[in-house]
Amino acid sequence: AVDLVESGGGSVEAGGSLTLSCAASGVNFGASDMGWYRQVPGNWRCELVADITKGGGSTWYPDSVKGRFTISQDSAKKTVSLRMSDLKPEDTAVYYCAACGITCANADVGVCRSGQGTQVTVSS
Repeated sequence: AVDLVESGGGSVEAGGSLTLSCAASGVNFGASDMGWYRQVPGNWRCELVADITKGGGSTWYPDSVKGRFTISQDSAKKTVSLRMSDLKPEDTAVYYCAACGITCANADVGVCRSGQGTQVTVSS
């Protein structure tokens, strides 16, 4: 069974940095894209903010975080990380890790309902 446990969230000031980590047991990194999603409190939308393809071949980011967020994975340690820099107040959200399978959808409410997530709060 797949088990994803996110950690590393916290409160930072605008311009600060955080690194989120996801312990991903039961995942075949060579067969699944991995993603990070976020959900802003009070908003139903669960949006993809970073995607790394099977085996770590390539990455994708929406324009809102491109150049500031970096996703990486360690298949030996079974972890997926999200390095976030130059954080902005609009990055405040609960962040979730996902084992997407073939591909990560740009939005997936199910991801934000199924995990515990880790809270990131950015103050101005």
